[in-house]
Amino acid sequence: MNSSILPDSFLIIMGILLLIYSLSTKINYRKMFLTDLMLFVLTCIVLVKSAETLVGSLSRIASYFRVTEFVVGFMIMAFATSIPELFTGISSAMESTVESPKTSLALGNVIGANIIDLTLVIGIAAILRRNIKVETKAVRTDTVYMFLISILPLILMMDHEISRIDGVVLLFIFAIYVFRLLTQKGRFREKIGIDISRGEFHKNLILFVISISLLFISAHFLIEYAHALALELGVPDILIGLLMISLGTTLPELTFETKAVLSEHQYMALGDLIGSVIANSTLVLGLTAIIFPIQTTDFILFMTSAFFMLTIAFLFMTFIEAEKHITWQEGIALIFLYILYMVVVLTIRSLEEVQAMG
Repeated sequence: MNSSILPDSFLIIMGILLLIYSLSTKINYRKMFLTDLMLFVLTCIVLVKSAETLVGSLSRIASYFRVTEFVVGFMIMAFATSIPELFTGISSAMESTVESPKTSLALGNVIGANIIDLTLVIGIAAILRRNIKVETKAVRTDTVYMFLISILPLILMMDHEISRIDGVVLLFIFAIYVFRLLTQKGRFREKIGIDISRGEFHKNLILFVISISLLFISAHFLIEYAHALALELGVPDILIGLLMISLGTTLPELTFETKAVLSEHQYMALGDLIGSVIANSTLVLGLTAIIFPIQTTDFILFMTSAFFMLTIAFLFMTFIEAEKHITWQEGIALIFLYILYMVVVLTIRSLEEVQAMG
């Protein structure tokens, strides 16, 4: 038996158990805080594993049809690693109402995920690799695009909302990014040389359908349990998105970056990370806003997080553009910045609670 079947079978079983248990808990009033927290963590695991299975099955399906490596590489760098954020955003928008909007979960998730990508993920990768060199101009140019694009959500939220029109603008920017990738086929010239049998193709087709179904289901329950935790803790949805959902949805990037730098594919690692930040800031927020406008009740928390995100993106761009590398010392500094960010955000929330009580 192929060993890859076991993790996929585990994914299916976990997803079914999650669905059954979640439906059973909806019969009565929601149970204790620890139950919601446990289900939140379980849902994150299913969401991330579903995304990994989806990418793997798509890659093998592409291999069966003998498409170029460019197509698969583009799919991974421009879209795949943002699948958890994308499904979380779509689910939060579909479950939002005028009386109970939940899109701030998606906003917090995107900003939090971008901050984690540019601090924890690249920081850990730099420490493991000791020194990530960036000698190609294409990657350095990509970091400038990434910084400029990451400013967009902050500008669009100045009126306290990312509207449907703003969502269209973000999708248009993402389309420009995709077009730019499509004109750089020199990065992916070779055809994939993996032979896939018809039986293997059918198996991956089934896995594709199952994984995308579980993505929708797990994203739905992730939003539900995240919103429940926010109510039980008495904190705004955006805080749960910033500090909890984002940690879960960035696991694919952390796994990919670690494997890539340890196997000497550091350009692929940087391309994946940059593509993820761009896709989060445009595709994810754009689609979410088109379904339901993105709003937040805690604008101070948003502005603080957005300021940190832009500062970190600027530092990341400076490291790569000026020094053409990221050292392990800079990696430690980036990780320290994430810890500082968490301290600042939690301090702001504590002050808000004290002010509300007074």
